[in-house]
Amino acid sequence: MSSSPRVSTPSPKPAPATPAAVTPMGWMHTARFLTTAAQLHHLPAMDTPEIAFVGRSNAGKSTCINTLTQKKQLAFASKKPGRTQHINLFALGKQGITDAVLADLPGYGYAAVAKMDKLRWQQVMANYLVSRENLKGIVMMCDPRHGLTELDDILLEVIRPRVEEGLKFLIILTKADKLTRAEQAKALSIARLQAGGGEVKLFSALKKQGVDEVAKLLWDWTHSADGLEAAAPAEPPEDEPEALDE
Repeated sequence: MSSSPRVSTPSPKPAPATPAAVTPMGWMHTARFLTTAAQLHHLPAMDTPEIAFVGRSNAGKSTCINTLTQKKQLAFASKKPGRTQHINLFALGKQGITDAVLADLPGYGYAAVAKMDKLRWQQVMANYLVSRENLKGIVMMCDPRHGLTELDDILLEVIRPRVEEGLKFLIILTKADKLTRAEQAKALSIARLQAGGGEVKLFSALKKQGVDEVAKLLWDWTHSADGLEAAAPAEPPEDEPEALDE
């Protein structure tokens, strides 16, 4: 009696690989230039959550942005601090989809800038910080070796009402590698007293200190349940970015 023919059972196909979850650092690395504007009304109206980076000239703002995004020349540091007075916007998210925007505001307080230019730019920046509807958070750069200055205090007073209404706020103490641990602890304590309810983080581009923490915080700000609706499918045409102060 002949045996029944064997029926081969096809091997199960492997399940498709699950896409890797987006990490805050991976998200930051999607940053790309969006547009530049010298006046507030030149900025595109957007529903996407926006985070503004502000700080005195030479506080390390451009270096911080470039370190977070791993793009060496995304934010340009002018060879002549205070020379340019433009707001540069950078989009975050998958190509073609913008789920957050970084706004790089020029450094302030550089002595060589003409007084009238200073006053004009200070008014533009104040109007932006007070009236930009989709602004979700502000990141202020501070060199802890010098601490917050009078101009920093003025900016804090400008944004205080919005912070009290829920606007996120972070002070980044840049160049932390130049301080001892004791000096870092002291700088943190002082800045927390001055932050008015905002957060404070130590940051070093050289040592990569605080990079992951800041990226995670910015991700949380823009992806929280109470955040603004994200995903703006269209991006305005790209212009060349203006060189900004560090």
